[in-house]
Amino acid sequence: MKIGLITLLFLLGCEQAAIRSAVYDEPEEPVSNVGVFRNVGAIGVPAGFVRLPCKAGSFGYWLRKVPLKAGNQVFLYDGRLKANQQAQYAVMDISVGNRDLQQCADAVMRLRAEFLFDQKRFSDIVFIDNLGKRYAWTGGGDKTNFSRYLDRVFGMCGTASLEKQLRPGSMKNIEPGDVLIKGGFPGHAMIVTDVVINKKGERLFMLAQSYMPAQDIHVVKNPDANNSSWYKADELQPIVTPEWTFTARQLRKW
Repeated sequence: MKIGLITLLFLLGCEQAAIRSAVYDEPEEPVSNVGVFRNVGAIGVPAGFVRLPCKAGSFGYWLRKVPLKAGNQVFLYDGRLKANQQAQYAVMDISVGNRDLQQCADAVMRLRAEFLFDQKRFSDIVFIDNLGKRYAWTGGGDKTNFSRYLDRVFGMCGTASLEKQLRPGSMKNIEPGDVLIKGGFPGHAMIVTDVVINKKGERLFMLAQSYMPAQDIHVVKNPDANNSSWYKADELQPIVTPEWTFTARQLRKW
């Protein structure tokens, strides 16, 4: 029976070299109080679920290591508090910059670009604007100019262009790093920061966003689930977040 469960996790999840045996027999990680987690991967999972296996070095593995701020307030790029302080479950310790640039799609691109930069996959850091122009990073490990590069990307690319760059995904195969996106003016984009699975193969996922004006990237609450951080992966139901509603067909992959 355990072999069957491990096989299910391997086929449904992102790759991992080895999966702990008896994974469903171990006590579940308790859900802690909001705002005290060291990183995304430390946020507790619901009873009966375990984290979807992710290979070391993958985008999903990296996202789980993104540190979280000790405080739970969302600040704008100019240091002011965001008016709505009810949407966030936890706040990522990622720079928002000092200009009104890193909004929704920009936050998604920031996380993807930072992951590729950390992996030294410099040639894979490419974003495409709405007219098809490519913005490729060619500066190697130069972090100072990398920040300037991202500012240019944020100014030229957005939800409409990012939606075109990504490929369609499915809720039944949702995994960390996937993106919910509605391209347009206005549009919105949110990134899947983590996914958990139970022995029935059911998946839950977490989402993070920036918004307008540019603000701290934050893991959002699920208003339909007592403000927990987890959403049910359902092909038929809309994904109602605190500040936007998506359909399952708006899921995209890199």
